[in-house]
Amino acid sequence: MTALPTFLDFPTRLAGDSKPRMVIFGAGHGSTYPAKDSSPYALAPNAIRAASQEDAGLVEHWDFDLGGPLFDGRPASCIDIGDIETVMRDNAGNRHGIEAKTREILAAGAVPLLLGGDDSVPIPFLAGFADHGPVWILQIDAHIDWRDELHGERQGYSSPMRRASEMAHVAGIVQVGMRGVGSARLAEIEAARTYGSHLVTAREIHAGGIEAALRHIPAGAQVVVTLDCDGLDPGVLPGVAARTPGGLSYTQVIDLIAGLGKRARIAGFDLVELYPPADESGLSALTAARLLVNVIGTIARQV
Repeated sequence: MTALPTFLDFPTRLAGDSKPRMVIFGAGHGSTYPAKDSSPYALAPNAIRAASQEDAGLVEHWDFDLGGPLFDGRPASCIDIGDIETVMRDNAGNRHGIEAKTREILAAGAVPLLLGGDDSVPIPFLAGFADHGPVWILQIDAHIDWRDELHGERQGYSSPMRRASEMAHVAGIVQVGMRGVGSARLAEIEAARTYGSHLVTAREIHAGGIEAALRHIPAGAQVVVTLDCDGLDPGVLPGVAARTPGGLSYTQVIDLIAGLGKRARIAGFDLVELYPPADESGLSALTAARLLVNVIGTIARQV
């Protein structure tokens, strides 16, 4: 059987005693709602890996997003260990596996980079930082995701920021890119504001630039970035299940990532909600791959 490609053909481990600075892993399933088929989301990690292949031989080339080669002239420091085993509807088992793998990577001194999966995957991912707090969360999303429960499930894709707000190691939340309608009834808005979450709409970013979001993050903070693909405008990344006009541009998102890397420290990153059945051209997987490249390059430049 032919082995599936890794992201940018990265190794699954570094040679000798070298330890990776970043570890990519995928998780196809988190906490699925009853009667909801989330199986297409499990195709996303390998779709992103496949989209990265055209740049796999160019890692040492100049990257104009980053202002230099991916690893800034230093030895390659990222590995891709593939997907952990998850099973749709084994919600508790999936959460345990994602949190355990996140804890394992952090304990080894590396930055975990998670490819999902639907937007329930960030809940156990964020829980995995419990021994490495305090952390701030920067969420890029069209929706605020503050539902307390939906269909009896409190760990589903409408609830990640609500659950994160209950984690003792989470010091604060900045949410960027909201627009249109979604998981934001009046009760959810009030809950987010009562907690103290900073809600920065897509329109505010378009009008005031990325500083409208970055100014809320304390200098030097540890930050976990959770990026829902529908946070970007569907003209840039159409392969999502909930398309909403008016989202962030590719340049705004990579500038936000770069600005965050200069202001604070990226301690973890997840990318979720790529929906391959809606990505017939492959543009969305390619854009997602480029976003991950920018995250890797930014972390490589952190002192």
